[in-house]
Amino acid sequence: MIDGILALDGGNSKTDVLLVASDGTVLSQVRGPGASAQREGLATGVATLDALVRQAVRQADPHARPPYARHTAAYMAGVDFGREQEALTRALTELGWSESITVDNDTFALLRAGTRREHGVAVVCGAGINCVGVAPDGRTLRFPAIGRLSGDWGGGLFLGDETLWRAVRAEDGRGPDTALLPAVTAHFGVSRAAELVERLHFGEVSRSRLVELTPLLFATARAGDAVARKVVDRLAEEVVLLASAALRRLDLLDVPVDIVLGGGVLASGDERLLDRIRAGCRETAPKAETLVADVPPAVGAALLGLQEIGSRAEAEDRLRDSYRTAPLTRSVVAAANVP
Repeated sequence: MIDGILALDGGNSKTDVLLVASDGTVLSQVRGPGASAQREGLATGVATLDALVRQAVRQADPHARPPYARHTAAYMAGVDFGREQEALTRALTELGWSESITVDNDTFALLRAGTRREHGVAVVCGAGINCVGVAPDGRTLRFPAIGRLSGDWGGGLFLGDETLWRAVRAEDGRGPDTALLPAVTAHFGVSRAAELVERLHFGEVSRSRLVELTPLLFATARAGDAVARKVVDRLAEEVVLLASAALRRLDLLDVPVDIVLGGGVLASGDERLLDRIRAGCRETAPKAETLVADVPPAVGAALLGLQEIGSRAEAEDRLRDSYRTAPLTRSVVAAANVP
């Protein structure tokens, strides 16, 4: 067993596993497919995680046997309710990876990755959208984040749906003209948006592919299309609403605090989107700083794990520095082959 931790950051589209020594040295790392128990099912998600963990451990020590580390910090998409957290904790504990384990929502890992403060708020917008917060006294706040049922607006899949919705209405006359229409039809190689709708209806095109329209939406907005800009501005408004609600409920509106942004949509660097988010947050919480995390959430998961085993502050510096010089996406030793 190493004197260190296993850190897992599991999103809907990818999972990162790090094996980190107690001094912050990264011993191995693996990137594999998404393993959200909420989306893939508990058994499938756990099997994927176990395969990734075993591969990460083999890179550091081919002869290692469980327990592999002192602690596991598993921060996963889809851990939105207490019963999900309890079920995943039980399942991962049974695998015996470490002496202790923490399981929670991956947005907490984003928050820890983006700030050195003990408190703050994080908003993630990737395939979905979510927000969490931590107060100086340790109180935490989270949103259910399961889509429109829980009041959500936004996320890559949602924006893809919205883009097609606008294109269809432009085509049939129920909505204003928009450059989204020719962009959508060209992307999917169809002559009309109605043809794409038919293919989606009969399962000839997977509904999940609509996430491909999100970059197209932002490009069309940057080109000046009014309809696309309206959608982007609405997303900025939603991010501000999430952050502001979290700050208000944690009594953080009038104190210095970091608002950390992450996820593929927010980390893409769209200037219009980020400028509007920063302006809106400044208006609501003038002492807050809005920033995009400069290291991946997997680092945040590792930092939370190191904190659990009492590592020194120097370990955080070493871990953060290693990812600023060698980003995770470039430094993965081997992509995981998960059956």
